[in-house]
Amino acid sequence: MSRYVITYDVGTSSIKTCLYDIGDQVTLIASESEGYQLFMLPGGGAEQDPAELWAAMCSTTRRLMADSGGISPQFIEGISFCSQMQSLVLLDSQLRPVRRSMNYMDQRAAVELAKGMGKGPRYLRSLLTAVRISGAAPLSVKDPVWKYNWVKRHEPAHFAQIFKWVDIKEFLIAQCTRRCVMTPDSAFATMLYDGRPGHECFSPELCRMFGVDIGHLPQIVKSTDQVGPLTAEAAKALGLVPGVPVFGGGGDASLIGVGAGAANPGATHVYCGTSGWVSTVVQKRTVDVRAMIATTVGVNPGDLNYFAELETAGKCLEWVRDHLALDEINVYLRDNPADLSVEARLEGLYEFMLEQIKEIPAGSNGVIFTPWLHGNRCPFEDPAAAGTFFNIRMETGKRELIHAVLEGVCYHLRWQLEAEEKKVTTSSSLKFVGGGALAPLTCQLFADITGREVESVDEPQNVGAMGAAILVGVGLGVFSSVHDADRLVRVSHRYHPNPANKAVHDRNFQVFKSLYYRNKKAFHTLNGGN
Repeated sequence: MSRYVITYDVGTSSIKTCLYDIGDQVTLIASESEGYQLFMLPGGGAEQDPAELWAAMCSTTRRLMADSGGISPQFIEGISFCSQMQSLVLLDSQLRPVRRSMNYMDQRAAVELAKGMGKGPRYLRSLLTAVRISGAAPLSVKDPVWKYNWVKRHEPAHFAQIFKWVDIKEFLIAQCTRRCVMTPDSAFATMLYDGRPGHECFSPELCRMFGVDIGHLPQIVKSTDQVGPLTAEAAKALGLVPGVPVFGGGGDASLIGVGAGAANPGATHVYCGTSGWVSTVVQKRTVDVRAMIATTVGVNPGDLNYFAELETAGKCLEWVRDHLALDEINVYLRDNPADLSVEARLEGLYEFMLEQIKEIPAGSNGVIFTPWLHGNRCPFEDPAAAGTFFNIRMETGKRELIHAVLEGVCYHLRWQLEAEEKKVTTSSSLKFVGGGALAPLTCQLFADITGREVESVDEPQNVGAMGAAILVGVGLGVFSSVHDADRLVRVSHRYHPNPANKAVHDRNFQVFKSLYYRNKKAFHTLNGGN
């Protein structure tokens, strides 16, 4: 018997809306996507318009149902979300955004971070108190608590309008149900969540310490909870029927591992989308302050994710497309049918670029790229760090540069993997997912660079939506727990490391790591770091 659910993977640059049939397996029936803007502002600002995201959710849902092969909206049994995290969305009493959301990449709150954490003994007290209560500490300029204080300091008129502080998926849930909530993983990402057994709430002590009005924080619900029925107004906008159950869902850092089939303790997955990360499921709170890695709350009660983040992963390849491969792009567009739209002709562009670089040898003939296009968070926190090409020579061509970008992203993910292993045991086989995992070239590169077996899954670009579908299945009682993901998600390909290539990458990897420390002072001189 078919049971249909709709899930939304709300990324940095676009939303993917997916229709699944959940039962003995989870089967993708249809999907739609739509992009929206990311506003990059002077001083490190990064913002989005929540209204654009809601509009994209509505239009993709209507198109999805129109292309569903005759499945009636009446047959949809639930909807849920997988979303980008650590955005600051401030709502007024009518649940309207009081300003554009501050994206997870926003790094304007350096002054607020310095004042909030303090110096000397006060810094140590703040650090130890935060780690004791939440299991982590807000040590990054990009943490939402400092964005909140930035608005308080710079935009008092907006601050005065705040009714509730939510994240991106919770904003969309509010549009669907008129309820303001946060799931535990989103609550943890505020750095104000008391995750100790028996607590599981926002901490009054942390709110006082970091200058947050606890009344601005919403009710906490489980990821598998039904938050409420879809309202008539929202149903009309989405092209669905009123009353469809809306579930809490999860953040991308929590749910992508579920959709990758890496949901049980000890499993490690590596994500390469717009951003990137390495995450291992553990059951004990762990923190490495020096490397900026900590356990985050997962969607399954009792499970934690030891999580190391890279701000710009696939975003680096997008940068290559837009700024380095312009000549090749024009050739590609010229040689494709002119009666198609530019968007349609660009659909296969990344495959075209990868085809052009497939003969470049391991190590890109000595060229190394650093993927810190918007600063870096882990294993070192530095908003001033930047992307570089190192060791360009007369014989270096554009293809080596593009190949080096892929390697640079993989080198950094290896660095994060090794940093995790100082505290936890990672799995011998790595689930590699996200848009980057669509390309066999990138999967093999990652296997060669890490020396690990790398596994990819069916539709690796949809693992967030897949994870959300599994959560709905748990909420509806179709599946017994989130851990069922490991049997529901099928491995499609395995990549084994090439020892000869590994030797080249080991040499380049040592140089790669040295580039930050050798150039840290120059980055700060040029980019205004403190």
